[in-house]
Amino acid sequence: MKFTKTILSAALMGLVTFTSQINAQELVGWNLHTPDNPNGQAMEFFAQAVEGATEGRHTAKVFHNGLLGDQTSAIEQINIGGVDWALFSSGALSDTVEGFKVTSLPYIFSSKEHMFKVVDGEIGQQLSDMLASANMIALGWFDAGARSFYTAEKPILSPEDAKGQKLRVPNAQMFVAMAEAIGANATPLAFAEVYTALQTGVVDGAENNPPSVVSTRHHEVVKHYALDEHLMVPDVLVMSRTVWDSLSAEDQARVAEAGKQAAQMQRELWIEDEVAAMKAIEAQGVTIHKIEDKSGFMSAMDSVYDEMVTSDTVRELITAVRAVK
Repeated sequence: MKFTKTILSAALMGLVTFTSQINAQELVGWNLHTPDNPNGQAMEFFAQAVEGATEGRHTAKVFHNGLLGDQTSAIEQINIGGVDWALFSSGALSDTVEGFKVTSLPYIFSSKEHMFKVVDGEIGQQLSDMLASANMIALGWFDAGARSFYTAEKPILSPEDAKGQKLRVPNAQMFVAMAEAIGANATPLAFAEVYTALQTGVVDGAENNPPSVVSTRHHEVVKHYALDEHLMVPDVLVMSRTVWDSLSAEDQARVAEAGKQAAQMQRELWIEDEVAAMKAIEAQGVTIHKIEDKSGFMSAMDSVYDEMVTSDTVRELITAVRAVK
C-alpha cells in the first residue's frame, strides 16, 4: 500500500510538472544585433533570468539579427502582441512616443554618467510611463555609446572644420539638421554603402560609435576620429504591457530586477568592446582627437533644437534632464 501511494504521489508530481510546462508562456524577444554583441548577450541573460525568476511559469526566447522584422515593424508587433519584449533604440521610439525625442537630441547628455543618472532615475520612470500608450514598459537602459565624426582627410575639431565637408548621415531629419548646423553637406546614404563611399571620396566622413566604426571596417578608410560625442542615445529593454500586467506582483518584481541586472551586464560588456575598438582604431593608424572644449559644437545645435523640439512635453523634459547633476 505504501509503495502504491509512493507511485501515485510521484505520478501526481510529474503531472503537475508536465501541466506547468504546458501552461508556461514563451515570451518572444526581438533583437536587431548578433547574439555575441553585448546587447545580444544581455538579452540572453534576461531570457534565462525570466525563466528562473518565474520558476518556469514563463520562458523567453530571443530572435536575434532582426529575424522577426526591422525595428519599426517590431515596435508595431509589440503593440499588437506579435513580440513580447525587445531592445529598441530610444530614438526609434520617438515616432511612437513623443517624449522619447529628448534622448536623441545632440548634447542633451553632458556625459555617459549623466545619461545613466537621468534614465535610471525619475525621468527614466517618466519615459517608461509614457510607453503605456504604445503597450510597453521599460525594464532597463542599455549603453549604445557616443557617436563622433571620422573623416578621410581633414579632422572635424570644431564646426568650422566641418564646413563644406560631405558627411554621411542616416536618412533622418535630425541627423541631416545636425550636419547642416555645423556647415557640412549632409549626405544620407544606406549604411552598407558607406565603406565604399569613404574609400572613393563620395563622402568625406561619417559618424558613429567606436565599436560600429570597427565592425564596419570604416577605420580602414579614414585618417581621423574626432571625439566630439554629439549623440548619446541609449537603448531601452522593453516588455509588452499586456504581458507585464498578466504577471503577479511577485513575478513583476523579479522580472524588473532581471531587467536591471541585464542592463548592468550590457553596460560592462559595452565598455570592454569600446576599449577594444579604440585600440583597434588607433592600431590601424587613425589619429584619435579628444575634444576637451565642445562649446562650439553645442552652440551650433541651437538651430537643431529649434527645428526638432515642437512640443511642451519635450521642452519640459529637456529642462528636467539639464537639471540632473
